[in-house]
Amino acid sequence: MAAAETAKLGRYYFDVRAMARWALEGWYPYTPAMTMMRGLRAAVDMLLEEGLDEVFARHRRLAEGVRRATAAWGLVLCAKRPALFSDTVSAIRLPDGIDAAALIRDAYGRYRLSLGVGLGPLAGKVFRIGHLGDLNEVMVLAALGGTELALRDAGVKIELGSGVAAAQTHFLANRVALAR
Repeated sequence: MAAAETAKLGRYYFDVRAMARWALEGWYPYTPAMTMMRGLRAAVDMLLEEGLDEVFARHRRLAEGVRRATAAWGLVLCAKRPALFSDTVSAIRLPDGIDAAALIRDAYGRYRLSLGVGLGPLAGKVFRIGHLGDLNEVMVLAALGGTELALRDAGVKIELGSGVAAAQTHFLANRVALAR
């Protein structure tokens, strides 16, 4: 708000000062994208129905499955120690000589599997698997299976099924009750 008060660039749309004034009366000064508002409402309803503690626990459980798969492949995470591990996305280092950009491109081209790229100095060295959002164990297992195929295609020496099995073992040992 302080920056908006001193900004010299003229604006009409997305003026946070106007939004703040209108919000006091429960309004929004522009025509909202109703599809976005309805999507946001549905997403918030899903979060509240599951419960935030349960959502965070699910993300931790899914992330740990990816970490176990990574270890089973003989690969390492970009994060050096558990305190730095993310429950939203795992960046996985590739062996020297394996181009992560080619792996990511080929994974999509051959299997329609979208892996994330390494950013900044990690470009070409790591790929990322996300485990955040409306996601469950079966979806993660599918991503891990596709990743195994892409890794083998890229020349990474892994045992097919090893990462999927490691994640499955973790998921079975950490089951949660199904919602009724």
